[in-house]
Amino acid sequence: MLCNVTHVVNQYDGNNMITKRLKSARTRAGLTQEQLGVLAGIDESTARGRISSYETGAYRPVFETMCLFAKVLNVPECYFYIVDDQFAEEVLQLHLQRTEHAKL
Repeated sequence: MLCNVTHVVNQYDGNNMITKRLKSARTRAGLTQEQLGVLAGIDESTARGRISSYETGAYRPVFETMCLFAKVLNVPECYFYIVDDQFAEEVLQLHLQRTEHAKL
C-alpha cells in the first residue's frame, strides 16, 4: 500500500500546481508579473522577479502570499492547491458566479 501512496504523492507535485495555476490566473486577469506583484504588495523593484520565480517554481510562495494573489486575481485560495485540474476549474467557476451574484 505504501508504494501506491508514494506513487500518488509523486504524481502530484504541489509546486507544479501552484506555478501553473498562478500563471494561468494572472494571464486570465490580464496582468503582467510586475502588476500582480505590486497589487499584492510586493515592492515594485522586485515584483516582476519574484512573480517570475514563483511561476517557474524556483521559489514556492507561502500560503499568506498566495492568499494575497488570490484576492488580486479574484480566485479562491484553494484554487492553487486543488490537485484535479477539472475540479479546480469548477471551483473557480463557482467562485466567479458567487462573486458576480454578490455584486447584484
